[in-house]
Amino acid sequence: MGSSRDRAEVHRDHVGLRAQASALKAFGDTITNVGFRLNVAQSALGRIGDISDQVRSATVMGANVESNGSTIAQSTAYSELGELLSLLNTQAGDRYLFSGRAIDQPAVETLDHIMNGDGARAGFKQIVAERKQADLGSGLGRLLITAPTATSVQVAEDAVSPFGFKLAGMSVALTGATLTGPAGSPAAVSVDLASNPSDGETIQFQFNLPDGTSESITLAATSSATPGPNQFAIGATPAATAANLQAALTTAVGKLADTSLTAASAVAAGNDFFGNPPQRVVGPPFTTATALVAGTSADTVIWYTGEDGPEPARETAIARIDTDVSVSYGLRANEEGLRWVVQNVASLAVVTYPPTDPNATARAGALNERIGANLNVPPGTQKVETIETEIASAQAALRTAAERHRQTKSTLTDLLGQIEGVPTEEVAAQMHLPRDGHVTRLVERNDRPENDRADEQQQRQRRRSENARPRVLHGDCPPGRRPRSA
Repeated sequence: MGSSRDRAEVHRDHVGLRAQASALKAFGDTITNVGFRLNVAQSALGRIGDISDQVRSATVMGANVESNGSTIAQSTAYSELGELLSLLNTQAGDRYLFSGRAIDQPAVETLDHIMNGDGARAGFKQIVAERKQADLGSGLGRLLITAPTATSVQVAEDAVSPFGFKLAGMSVALTGATLTGPAGSPAAVSVDLASNPSDGETIQFQFNLPDGTSESITLAATSSATPGPNQFAIGATPAATAANLQAALTTAVGKLADTSLTAASAVAAGNDFFGNPPQRVVGPPFTTATALVAGTSADTVIWYTGEDGPEPARETAIARIDTDVSVSYGLRANEEGLRWVVQNVASLAVVTYPPTDPNATARAGALNERIGANLNVPPGTQKVETIETEIASAQAALRTAAERHRQTKSTLTDLLGQIEGVPTEEVAAQMHLPRDGHVTRLVERNDRPENDRADEQQQRQRRRSENARPRVLHGDCPPGRRPRSA
């Protein structure tokens, strides 16, 4: 029989192997649970990406306003916005996937609250309306178009503020004209006509808009008594021409404000409302506002309702899948890539147009153009695909760990089967257990070719059969007695 020390070491290693097998099972359970969550998350992310593509495609289908005051793109956006919010509230079991660490609460507010508000808390529609007033001002995009002298025209911003048109420049190709600016704070630019321009000569004004886009107005001098759009009549004197230029510029700026600036204002309002924290125009009055202020949960619907700590979103959920291997797979609905889709789809959906408005089609076209470009995701902005790739990396780590555990489990099962099916003294003799308790000899034997292991098994069985036969001892048997059996 094996020594008590051998038996103790065999027992110790048996327990160690069982513990390792138990740990593998725990890791396997974790991999299964996390894998299920990631599969559900990838399905939601894939659909969010599809919605973004569908809305972007709808923005190039034309800007005709239907009888309900919306374009095809807007109707698509509104219906898809509801699905977007539902996807961001996706659960795997009882766990909300896009709420960061707050796995027991929804990630986003309801569509109705986000768009229409909730009691004293303003929704997106109200934020858009207030921002539009602040950006348009009296109707000229917060610009003052005046005549400092009889022969000059000046365009000036009405205040230092984040609202309305911002002067970016002016180029003049008018005979005898003198350009000044842009300069000052608020900025101003002016042109002085020392003489009448020639027919067809032009002047251009460039503007920056609140959403980061830019627009320009080009006016051409004409000798026609009935100038067309973006033309000004050459008068009998430079003063008369300057008056005609001022009138034509006022009309052109008013139309640009009602179309492109209104569209840009809606996009800017999307940045305001879906930001963290949301931004509100200081007012009323809003038409002369000069600043934004952070909204609070008391006066503004906070669209994202999950956890919003300082660590990256992925770090909000970490799972250990092996002794020294962990995967990070957390998600937040307000991550830039997801928020970007939501706010642009919402900005497209929120605006309505009176069908009888002569500028409705142009305004809708300006909004479609901006939303289409944004959903194409400008450089430097996180994409939904980037999030999908990061989650896919975690899924790959799960698969690798699962395969590694499968192979280890197979070896452990074989080892345990051999330990539990062989007498202790034989296991001890073959294993030669070292002090650290690792099952080195048995592992080596387990790694030998299958035919060698089969031969060894047969030899062991023969030894058992021989040991089981009665043994006759002839040594000191006295005369007259039968040999005794062992």
